Amino acid sequence: MKMKAILLTLLLALGLSANAQDWAKTKLDKSPRHGEWADIKHGSRIVHCFVVYPEVKDAATTVIVIHENKGLTDWARSAADEFAAAGYIAIAPDLLSGTGPNSGNTDAYASVDDATKGIYKLNANQVTADLNAVADYAKKLPAANGKLAVAGFCWGGSQSFRFAVNRPELKAAFVFYGTGPEDAKDIAKIKCPVYGFYGGNDNRVDSTIPKSETMMKAAGKTYEPVKYEGAGHGFMRAGEEPTPDAANKKARDESWERLKTILKGI
Repeated sequence: MKMKAILLTLLLALGLSANAQDWAKTKLDKSPRHGEWADIKHGSRIVHCFVVYPEVKDAATTVIVIHENKGLTDWARSAADEFAAAGYIAIAPDLLSGTGPNSGNTDAYASVDDATKGIYKLNANQVTADLNAVADYAKKLPAANGKLAVAGFCWGGSQSFRFAVNRPELKAAFVFYGTGPEDAKDIAKIKCPVYGFYGGNDNRVDSTIPKSETMMKAAGKTYEPVKYEGAGHGFMRAGEEPTPDAANKKARDESWERLKTILKGI
């Protein structure tokens, strides 16, 4: 046990904890935009969030950015910063808040695998309550115009689709390689358009798209999925790694352009 503890300490010292992504942190550190941490309280919960503000003269729409199943990593924070670069306030909640060792957050987990295990232990109602608290906080920000959208990646993509069920005032939900709700009663509650972004080589997720299309169409809802040929699951992150696969990079670039175009119309 003592040797195991020593090895764990060494790994953490080398930056190999769950949120260690040096290239993403370097990019974030160079950002000219103002980023800050906010602890949002609701009931007995405190949700640790990263908030980034755009450099604009007018009040801005807020995008809630939901992380992958790896927790609130440096890349997830960098993605929030990219929304701010496009002119939007971005709030990225750590939905693992308080669940890590010693009641820590994502960065308290010893590895990505441990953080992922923590994600799949989360109570669905707690996730909804956390996101609602974040949305309530976002609406009261002095720099915000009151409009809300949500975007999520991987596990967060599924949560983005799900939050559209639970937060009818959303202006849009952006689902990056996430699955949709299974129950037609949930689909019926969605008020905003849902935009899907999927890797062409991600059949595990892509095979669920037809069902979501059928259910959304039957309920009279807007659902616009797009598949990017040759891209795999997680292409938004993989497409900007130091040596990205060409298809993933192309998918990422095209997705950001599509995303920004849609956001301008909100």
